[in-house]
Amino acid sequence: MQATITKKWIKEWWILSIVVLISFGELSCPSVSNAYPILAQQNYENPREATGRIVCANCHLAKKPVDIEAPHSVLPDTVFEAIVKIPYDTQIKQVLANGKKGGLNVGAVLILPEGFELAPSNRLSTEMKEKLGKLSFQIYRPGKDNIIVIGPVPGKLYSEILFPILSPNPENKKEAHFLKYPIYVGGNRGRGQIYPDGSKSNNTVYTASATGTIKRIVRKEGRGGYEITIQESSESREAVDILPPGPELVVSEGEFVKADQPLTNNPNVGGFGQGEVEIVLQDPSRIQGLLVFFASVVLAQIFLVLKKKQFEKVQLAEMNF
Repeated sequence: MQATITKKWIKEWWILSIVVLISFGELSCPSVSNAYPILAQQNYENPREATGRIVCANCHLAKKPVDIEAPHSVLPDTVFEAIVKIPYDTQIKQVLANGKKGGLNVGAVLILPEGFELAPSNRLSTEMKEKLGKLSFQIYRPGKDNIIVIGPVPGKLYSEILFPILSPNPENKKEAHFLKYPIYVGGNRGRGQIYPDGSKSNNTVYTASATGTIKRIVRKEGRGGYEITIQESSESREAVDILPPGPELVVSEGEFVKADQPLTNNPNVGGFGQGEVEIVLQDPSRIQGLLVFFASVVLAQIFLVLKKKQFEKVQLAEMNF
């Protein structure tokens, strides 16, 4: 009897342990659907294509504005702020994966010149740490320290995202030169319309797959969505379109539709935008030389004025003589 109780207790303990491990894994490792930047990181070596297009636009089809603020020039081995602005109306709601409405999330990718990178925490000032709050950044992939990704994060809290950047030290990094460099940025608000595998999300327009008359519209139980049966006019067969929960129907039974005609509205309220700004990695010796030049000009002007005054005194003395 004692052995039976012991075996039962061990079995229950193993089951409990497995449940705890699975729960911890779900909490510590969010799914791909909840971390959209990982999709680009897994499918593209570089987020900026040769055409200049940032790959996020392949899934987020609507075009929206984005802006970036950065200093015109920075000194080597210094920390500076790059602020990415992703404006949108915070009152609007987007369609979530379950078909319900919710707030928009935002995300951004910052493509820095070679040698620039995310500033380590020990180089951040107390004021900058307060501005960052709980934001968490990550590099695009190993070996791409100059490409920084963040998101998705709540849009209401982070419509402006501050990136702490460390400029390169030319003495330690061969790729750093005192030149003018471009910084590219991509900013998104809301969910994508297409997944990387080409399938549609529920945040886009669904169209008819055939031309004919809508014979039947069935509301799907459980998660929701619709099953639309179209009686094709040219043939005696039927086409069935499955619509996920989220988009709203704009057609009804008995209505004649053409192939590729919208069956739903366009629920997308977000979009993606990209921009760029230029920054100069300034040589300290140039600034020192410029200051010396300005000082020499000022001194020359002072001596010129003094010489002029002296000459006027000599002329006045000669006139009195």
